[in-house]
Amino acid sequence: MTDIVGLQTTLGVNFIDPSILQQSLVHRSYLNENPDLPLSSNERLEFLGDAVLGFVVAEEIYHRFPELSEGDLTKFRSALVRGETLSHIALSLNLGEHLYLGHGEEESGGRRRPRNLSCVLEAVIGAVLVDQGLDAAKGFILRILGSEMERAIEDKLVADYKSRLQQIIQSGRKITPVYRTVEEVGPDHAKVFTVEVLAGASILGQGSGRSKRAAEMEAARKALESLAGE
Repeated sequence: MTDIVGLQTTLGVNFIDPSILQQSLVHRSYLNENPDLPLSSNERLEFLGDAVLGFVVAEEIYHRFPELSEGDLTKFRSALVRGETLSHIALSLNLGEHLYLGHGEEESGGRRRPRNLSCVLEAVIGAVLVDQGLDAAKGFILRILGSEMERAIEDKLVADYKSRLQQIIQSGRKITPVYRTVEEVGPDHAKVFTVEVLAGASILGQGSGRSKRAAEMEAARKALESLAGE
């Protein structure tokens, strides 16, 4: 049987009724081989978790991005709740190792199957909601989605700054800005990149960041500030 106590520590949630968390881990294939198990599959909890996940993410990005249209909000939400994102988070929480699987599902690699991982994460979210209430479920979702949300926000800001700069330069100078990495310093786990953005031979701006994308964003932002002051 899975280590429910250890899993609660990993999740950062102490369940009032640990059997609800246990139920969130039960794949239907396990019930096919263990019909006497006093728990149902995790599918109903998955349904509930999917609904609350979509709501919490929608509310968060609605408040954080008041300028976004309905269509852009929908795209942003979809990027955060898609199966690939959820399975990646489930892997980081080691949820696959806690699944109750039938032998066939186990032998075919079910513990690392993206579909199983995304579904069990949604089921765990549903379990938190049932056991702890909406506020706890919201806090849990925002915590586990934190790095993915910040990455998506960074991607959006990078696209916004670079797109605006490109429009201005192409309109005024008929050329496309080019980004050039001029420096990389620090160890691999804490590297800092410095990037210049150029229009022809002219340096428009320079920026630094913990990733090339972040450095490009900062370079584009500084270039826009410089152009605005001309």
